[in-house]
Amino acid sequence: MENSIFFKADAAEWRDLGGGVRRTMMGRDDRIMMVKVDFDKGAVGAAHTHPHSQSSLIERGAFEVTIGGGTEILKAGDGFFVPSGVEHGVLALEAGTIVDVFAPAREDFL
Repeated sequence: MENSIFFKADAAEWRDLGGGVRRTMMGRDDRIMMVKVDFDKGAVGAAHTHPHSQSSLIERGAFEVTIGGGTEILKAGDGFFVPSGVEHGVLALEAGTIVDVFAPAREDFL
């Protein structure tokens, strides 16, 4: 998705991350980035940290979300926020999709 303003789902280029997880870019510049991440049932988004602020929406499915040691079960329509530097991860209780927004953009995803 190089220099594109519009995102069309049927033209998405997915990157397989392994373990039942894949990701596609939905839009970005150097200040903000939005990605869509699909998870198979049982797939894990391993606990990690990064310097970016993150706001996420559960688009479909159900996830066990752990942020800074606290855990909640979230389903379609729910969301979460991860402050910079706070450890977080997810477990897909059902097949599902999370839409993540990062500020600033994550150069490691490019």
